[in-house]
Amino acid sequence: MTLPAFITWDFDPVIFTVFGHPVVLYGLLFALGLMILGPWIAKKMWDHEKLDPKWYESLAVYVFVGTIVGARLGHILFYDPTYYLAHPEKIFFTWEGGLASHGGTIGIILACWIYSRKVSHKSILWVLDRLAVPTGLVAAMIRIGNLTNSEIFGRPTTLPWGFRFVRSEEYRQLVPAMDMGCHPTQIYEAFCYLVVFAVCMWLYWKRDAARRYSGLIVGFFLTGIFLSRFIIERIKIVQEPWELKLIESVGMNMGQLLSIPFVTVGIWLMVRALKNPIVQK
Repeated sequence: MTLPAFITWDFDPVIFTVFGHPVVLYGLLFALGLMILGPWIAKKMWDHEKLDPKWYESLAVYVFVGTIVGARLGHILFYDPTYYLAHPEKIFFTWEGGLASHGGTIGIILACWIYSRKVSHKSILWVLDRLAVPTGLVAAMIRIGNLTNSEIFGRPTTLPWGFRFVRSEEYRQLVPAMDMGCHPTQIYEAFCYLVVFAVCMWLYWKRDAARRYSGLIVGFFLTGIFLSRFIIERIKIVQEPWELKLIESVGMNMGQLLSIPFVTVGIWLMVRALKNPIVQK
C-alpha cells in the first residue's frame, strides 16, 4: 500500500536580515494586518459614518498597545508563568515568540473600554462593533504567519493534505520517520477567521448592523472566532507539557477553556442585540 502524498512544507520564514537580525514573514504579516490593512478598513468605516478623525487616530494607538501588551501577558500568564517568573527579563523578548490570541482579545477589550470613557464617550459596544469588522482579517494573517514559521500545527494525520513540517524540531520528534503529515491547523483557523471577517463586513456594509443592533457584530465575531478555535484545538498538538495533565483532568486544553467565556458572551450579545434593536431617530 502506498502512503498518501503529503505536502512537504519547507518554507524559509526569514525574508532578509537587518544588522544580523533576521526579519521573518510572520512579523511582516502581523504588522501588515495590525498597522496597515486593519486601520485602512477602519478608516473607511470612519469616513463612511463621518466620524471625528481624532477618534480614529486615538483608537489606532489604543488598539495597537492593547493587542501587543494583552497578547504578551496572556501568553505569560496562561501558558508559561513558571518560566517567566524564573526569567523575568524574557518578558520583553517578544521577537522570540509568545503571543496569545485570548490575551490579545482581552487587551483589546480593555483598551476599548478605556477609549470609550476617555475619547469617544460612547458605549464600549459601539467601539467593539466597528473594531470587530477588520479584526478577523488580522487574525487570519497572524495564523498564516504561524504557518510560515512551521508552528502551532495539528496532530499527525493520514489525510493527503497533511503537512510535513520538515523545518520544525517538534514535528521531527512527533513523526521521526516523516511518514505522516500533520493537520495544517493554521490554515483551518485562517479560513474560519476569513469567513468571520466576510460576515462582519456584510453585517456592517450591507445590513448597517453597527447602527441597528448594538453588539451584534462583535457578538458574532466572538462566537465565530472562538467557537472555531475551540473545535480546532481538539486536533492541535499539546504546546506545553503541563497541558497534558489539564486535558486528563478536565478533557480540554487551555485554549479550549479560555474560548468558552468568549463564545458564551458572544452568543449573549447576539441574542441581546436582536431582541433590542436600536430605534432610529
